[in-house]
Amino acid sequence: MLTFERQEAILQLLELQKVAKLSELTQATGASESTIRRDLSELEKQKKIKRIHGGASLPTRKTDEPSLQDKEFSFTEAKQAIGRLAAGLIKDGDSIFVDAGSSTAAILPWIQARRITIVTNGLNIAAAAADNDFTTYVLGGYVKSGTRAFIGRAAVEALEQYRFDKAFLGTNGVDADFGYSTPDPEEASIKQLALRQAQEGYVLADASKLDQTSFSHIARLEEAVLLTEMSAEHESLLHRMRDYTIVKAVEL
Repeated sequence: MLTFERQEAILQLLELQKVAKLSELTQATGASESTIRRDLSELEKQKKIKRIHGGASLPTRKTDEPSLQDKEFSFTEAKQAIGRLAAGLIKDGDSIFVDAGSSTAAILPWIQARRITIVTNGLNIAAAAADNDFTTYVLGGYVKSGTRAFIGRAAVEALEQYRFDKAFLGTNGVDADFGYSTPDPEEASIKQLALRQAQEGYVLADASKLDQTSFSHIARLEEAVLLTEMSAEHESLLHRMRDYTIVKAVEL
C-alpha cells in the first residue's frame, strides 16, 4: 500500500469511528507500527488528525460536545486510573462537588472515605452516588440532552448555597495559555462557581484533552490541580504544565 493510500485508509477509519487505536490502524493498513506513527505525524502536521495516547482521533471544532454515551466508551482505562487517583484524595467527612461527566463518574467506585456528602450537577453522578449510599444533593435547572448536566440560572443559584472541601471537575481542553475549557459557556459557569466555592479544586483529564482548547474558558491552570495520565508521548508537555500548576499523573 502506497503512503497516500495508507493515509487515506487511516482517515476513512477515523471518519467511521472518530477515534482509532494504533493496533486498529496497523490491522486496517497492514503496515508496521513505526510506519503508522510516521503517517500520523504527517497527518497531524496537515491538521487532518489529532494524535492521542495510543492512537489518533479526528480534530474537533471548539463548540463540539461529545454526548455522555460517547464519552463513557472512550479512554475508559485512563479514566478509571485517574478516577482512582481522585478518590484517594477524599477524606472522611468531606463535602465534595462532583461535576457531570464520564471522567468524574469514574471517581465514585473507588471512594473509600466515610460520611462524605456529594453535590453534583450530573444525572449520571447522582444516580451512581445514590446507588453507593452517599449523601447526595442535586442541583436544579435545565438538563442538557447530550451531557445530562444541570445548567442555567436555577443550577447556579442552587450551587451558590454550598461550600466544599474539594471540587472535582471535568474538562474538554487543557492548555498552558487558555487554561481549562469546555464547549458550553453555561457548563463553564457551573464549573467556575464550583471551583470558587471549594477549598481545593481538581480537574480530571485523560491525555486526549492535553494541549487542546475548547470554546469556553473555565479557569487558569494554576487555579486547580491537574489529575491526568503519564505517557512518554506527553512527558515534555506535562513537564511544561508543571510550571503553571500541580500535576498528579498516573502511569498506565
